Amino acid sequence: MGCNPAAIKEGWHNDTSGVRSALAMRPEILNPLFAEMTSLKGVGPALAKPMGRLGLERVVDALFHLPTGLIERLHVKEISDADVGRQIIVALTAQDYRASGSARAPFRINAYDRTGNHVSLVYFGRNSGWARKLFPLGEERIVSGKLERYGDMLQMIHPDQVVEPGKESEIDTREAVYPLSEGMSNVRMNDFVAQSLARAPDLPEWIGASVLARESWPGWREALATAHREPQEKSAHDRLSYDELFASQLAWLLIRQDVKKRRGRPVQGDGHLRDALKLPFALTGAQRRTISEIEGDMAQASPMLRLLQGDVGSGKTAVALMTLLNAVESGGQGAFLAPTEILARQHFETLSKMLAGLPVNIAILTGRDKGRAREATLMGLADGSINILVGTHAIFQEAVNYKDLAVVVVDEQHKFGVAQRLLLAQKGRLPPHMLVMTATPIPRTLLLSQYGEMDVSRLDELPPGRSPVETRVISVQRLGEVVDGLGRHLATGAQAYWVCPLIEESDKSDLAAAEDRAAVLRQRFGDIVGLVHGRMKGPEKDAVMARFASGELKLLVATTVIEVGVDVPNASLMIVESADRFGLAQLHQLRGRVGRGSAQSVCLLLRGENLSETAKARLALMRETNDGFRIAEEDLNLRGAGEILGTRQSGEAAYRLTTPEQLNRLLPVARDDARMLVEQDGGIESARGQAARVCLYLFERDAAVPLLRGG
Repeated sequence: MGCNPAAIKEGWHNDTSGVRSALAMRPEILNPLFAEMTSLKGVGPALAKPMGRLGLERVVDALFHLPTGLIERLHVKEISDADVGRQIIVALTAQDYRASGSARAPFRINAYDRTGNHVSLVYFGRNSGWARKLFPLGEERIVSGKLERYGDMLQMIHPDQVVEPGKESEIDTREAVYPLSEGMSNVRMNDFVAQSLARAPDLPEWIGASVLARESWPGWREALATAHREPQEKSAHDRLSYDELFASQLAWLLIRQDVKKRRGRPVQGDGHLRDALKLPFALTGAQRRTISEIEGDMAQASPMLRLLQGDVGSGKTAVALMTLLNAVESGGQGAFLAPTEILARQHFETLSKMLAGLPVNIAILTGRDKGRAREATLMGLADGSINILVGTHAIFQEAVNYKDLAVVVVDEQHKFGVAQRLLLAQKGRLPPHMLVMTATPIPRTLLLSQYGEMDVSRLDELPPGRSPVETRVISVQRLGEVVDGLGRHLATGAQAYWVCPLIEESDKSDLAAAEDRAAVLRQRFGDIVGLVHGRMKGPEKDAVMARFASGELKLLVATTVIEVGVDVPNASLMIVESADRFGLAQLHQLRGRVGRGSAQSVCLLLRGENLSETAKARLALMRETNDGFRIAEEDLNLRGAGEILGTRQSGEAAYRLTTPEQLNRLLPVARDDARMLVEQDGGIESARGQAARVCLYLFERDAAVPLLRGG
C-alpha cells in the first residue's frame, strides 16, 4: 500500500488516560481528512449553511458523501432531434432576448449553433441580468445542458455550465451527481470532492489477507476514488461499506472484551424493597423472565452489559425499577439516564410514585439544575444518602461523584455515544452493571452492528388490559372532518395529541407549522389547546406537559418532542399530520403515546396526495400491525442507503456508506474478521493491528482506542 505502519505508530501520542484523550491520539496521517471544509479552496462562510444541512463539516465528510448517479455529456457540432433527452456540450451564439411582462413566465434567449440550428435557452426567476451576462448578444459560448423538445421548439432549461470558447476543458464529459441542498451546485460539489480526494493519503491495509484475496477488493484510497468516479461500481462500494462495518465490529468487540476482563462486583439484593413494592399491575411473563436474566447477570463479578428490547408500552420502566432496587438492597446506588429533560422528569415522577412509602431516596439531576439544589444532590450522591439518581447526560459530568454506583440504566441508548457510555462506566468504585433500553425494537442485523457487545433481552408481551391501537390512514383533504371528529372526542372528556409534520430543511419550519396549527385549533377549541416544541425552555415545556397530564389542557399540539416516553392514560387519540414524512420507527413511537388507559385508542395518520411507493408501504404497514418487532424489520427493508438509524430517526447516523443489503451480506464477514484480528492475527501490536487503529479513527470509533491500546 506504500505506507509504513511504523510511521503510523510514531504519530500516536503517549497519552493513555482513556476516552477523553482519544482525539488527541489520532494518527497524524489522518489529520488532513479531519481539517474543516473551510480549508478547501472556494469554501467560504456563505456555503457553511448548505454544507451543514448535508452534514459536511470536515474533509472526511465530503469523502464519505458518495454520488448517486452520473451525468454523461456528448460533444456535438450541431443541435439535432436525435439528441433530445441527452446532456450535450455545444457552441451557441445568443441572437436575442425574450423577456415576458409576467414575473412567473421564464426569460428566454434565442440562440443558434454553428450551422444555424435554433434553440431556446430558458431561465426561470425574476433576475434576467445574470442570464444576459452569461450570453452577450452575438458572442459565442460553449454551453452544457439537457436538450428537450417543447412543442415544435428545441430548448435547454437552465444550462448547467456556460464557458467562453477555448475553455471547453472546464466542462467534464462525465460528472458525478451528488445529493445537494439549496445553495450548493453539483459543479461545486464535484470540485470540493476532487480537492478532498487529493488530500486522501494511502493508508495501511486493515482487512485480513484471506478476505481481501477472496473479494478482490481495491485498496481504501483506490476504492474511494472509484466510488466517486463510477457510482455504480459494486466492488469499490462494497470495500468502503466493509471498512465501516469492520470498524464498528472491532470497536464493539474491544468494548465487550474490556468489560468482561474488568472485575466488577456481584450485586445480589435480599428482595426486601422489591417485595414491598405495591405495583398497580401484575408483571407479565416477559417482564419476569427479563428480570430473572438481569438478576443472573448482576450476581456475577464481571459487569452486566445487557440490552433490553421492548415494544412500545411493554413495561420497560418496571423492569428498570427492579434493576435499580436490586442495587439499592445490596447497599449500592443506581443511576437512570434519559435522553431528554422531558423524559428525565417524567421518569423521576413515575419512579417516585412507584416508590411511595419505601425507604428509598430518589433524586433528579439535569443541565437545568443549578445552585443549592444541585449542590445538595451532589453531596447526597457522594455521601450515599441518595440511592437512585435520574437525569440527563449531566449525571456523568466530571463533578458528579457517587459513593458506590452499582448499576446504570440507560434509556434510549442511541442518543448516547460509546464514549459517554464508557465515561459513565468509570464513575463507579468498580465498573457498574449496565442495562440499556431501546424505545422501539431494532432489526436483527442492526442489533449485531450497533449493540454487538451486549446480551439481549426481549419484552415481547403487552401488559394485560391493553388493547391494540386502531390505526387509520386519512387524506389531508378530509382535514375538516378530522377536526370535527376531534371536537366530538374532546367533548367526551378524553384528551388527544396532534403532531405536526417534520419539515426537512430547518427546525424553524417545524416550529412554524406547529404554531400555525395550534393557532387554528385554538380558534376552534379555545384555551384547552397547548403547544410544546423543541425550542421551548425546559421549565416552560414542563409547565405545558404538567397541565396536559393534569387534564387542564385537553389537546396537545407538538413537534416530535413527544415521540418517546410521554405517558398520559386519558389521551386516547393521536393525530399525525403529514404522516408520510415520518419514518416507521417514529410513527410507531408516536402511536405508542396512546393506548395507555382502558379506553379504545385511535391513531389517525393524515397523508398528502402524491405519495412515494415507500411512503405508501409504510402507512399500509402501520394500519396492518401493532407489532414493533415486525415494523423494525420492515423499516430496515424500506429505508435506503445512508438512512439506517438516520439522524432524524434516532439522533445518531449509524452508517454513511452502507446499504441495508450490504449490512446483511457483509456484517457477518466483518465480525469474523475483527475477531480474527483480536484473537489470532497478532493482535494490536501486529502491523495489521496498527492499521486497525487507523481504521477506528477514520470511522470515528475512537472510544474503543484506549481499550485497543491495552488490548
